[in-house]
Amino acid sequence: MSRKLVKSGIIVSVMTLISRVLGLVRDVVIASFIGASAAADVFFFANKIPNFLRRLFGEGAFAQAFVPVLSEYHEKDIAQGDDSNTHTKQLIAQVSGTLGVIVTIVTFVGVIASPILVALFGFGWFLDWFNGGETADKFTLASALLKITFPYLWFITLTALAGAVLNTLGKFAVAAFTPVLLNVCIISIALVGHSWFEEPQYALAWGVFLGGVVQFLFQIPFLIRAGVLVKPLWAWNAPGVIKVRKLIIPALFGVSVTQINLLLDTLIASFLITGSISWLYYADRLLEFPLGLFGIGIATVILPSLARLHATKNTSEFTQTLDWGIRVINVFGWPALAGLMVLAQPIIMVLFMRGEFTSYEVTQVSFALFAYLSGLLSFMFIKILAPGYYARQDTKTPVKIAIKAMVANMAFNLMLAPFLGYVGLALATSMSATLNAYLLYHGLKTNSIFQLSKKTKVFIVKIVLAAGLMAAIVYWLSPEFNVWLQLTVLEQLIKLFYCILAGVVSYFIGLILLGVRFQDFKVT
Repeated sequence: MSRKLVKSGIIVSVMTLISRVLGLVRDVVIASFIGASAAADVFFFANKIPNFLRRLFGEGAFAQAFVPVLSEYHEKDIAQGDDSNTHTKQLIAQVSGTLGVIVTIVTFVGVIASPILVALFGFGWFLDWFNGGETADKFTLASALLKITFPYLWFITLTALAGAVLNTLGKFAVAAFTPVLLNVCIISIALVGHSWFEEPQYALAWGVFLGGVVQFLFQIPFLIRAGVLVKPLWAWNAPGVIKVRKLIIPALFGVSVTQINLLLDTLIASFLITGSISWLYYADRLLEFPLGLFGIGIATVILPSLARLHATKNTSEFTQTLDWGIRVINVFGWPALAGLMVLAQPIIMVLFMRGEFTSYEVTQVSFALFAYLSGLLSFMFIKILAPGYYARQDTKTPVKIAIKAMVANMAFNLMLAPFLGYVGLALATSMSATLNAYLLYHGLKTNSIFQLSKKTKVFIVKIVLAAGLMAAIVYWLSPEFNVWLQLTVLEQLIKLFYCILAGVVSYFIGLILLGVRFQDFKVT
């Protein structure tokens, strides 16, 4: 089981790495075309709302509710020796049909009511438009772009459902690779089709739409090969659907608390200076690289495993799997945190500083990134600890915790934003994530479900020391910001590569000297 889990984790992480690298390329292209301008603020806003709903209907709450129930049905088929997976396919048909109808209605309403959504989540822009202010065109442009990007929700929701099915069947590579296609579409349309539009943000919006279509179509052949492509059925009152419904209602809020916090940040940022939303976006994208590569990658693997272990009442291995997940994200999370802290400005400079993106934007984005990085490990812990509840079909506890975290986030926003602006919003998000992670762990520990083993605690201390050593060495090797600005692009790349390579080598040397070995990553 250990070898299979590690192999699956590697597959998902490699595929996610490809996606994240292309995601950075996509952001480089976007930065080159629109930088951190008012147009950039509007595009990122128009893309954020359907992405938020995607986390609710697709990858977030729905997946957390659907996968445990699907695993239970699949285990029933295995126990009965049913090679045709009768119960599994029946549940897939019922859930896909029911979800498909709901998300179709939501998508239709969203396209029609796009001005209302913009007024709701970009209230500052709406007020400026209503009063005939200087930036009134932001509201009009955001409404137009949202009509293009919102249908992405329909395609990506069903894509996420297909991915959840394939993950449950142990076919992780397909779902992990699929996001690559979105990045390819956006990059292609931006580079080839930007001349078709007077404003480049329209090309980017159509790239998002096309990406949703391509991702949806890409999954279908793999469902056919797995023998689980079935005709969708409306089955609101079917037992399996009822079970998913009961689990998803609280999970809709609980698992997506980070996304809700980001939307609230966007609402507040619409009242701040132009560029605030863009600076937060670019910082969040850099944060998402290690978070997606390691946190989400490992969480994707362990959720079906935990659900299966709970269904078979294997409590010992359930606990060991959670412990393994914590060890893995620590070994990658801490050096990512240390490295990004030290090299934030050079990395932002090399990736984005061209075209409309200036050294001023580099500095502003780095401030937001520092604030987000303070919560990187907390974001990762949430990705590992939350499945410990959802795999046991307990969605009520996480939602209570999520409510507390979101209320805290709003309090932190109101406390920090007046003094720190957009940086205060990023810092508030990190603080609320830390509270969320702590309460999730405390709940598991209090109910004797999971507690960090002594071995893992010692392991984490070693990881922190090795990451600290790495940060010190990279800081010593990295020149001042003004010196970086004077280098050519090629010189910047060479210097950055040299610093990263030195950091990686020093980190692993530190791990070896501290006694960390390969067997520490096994599920014991």
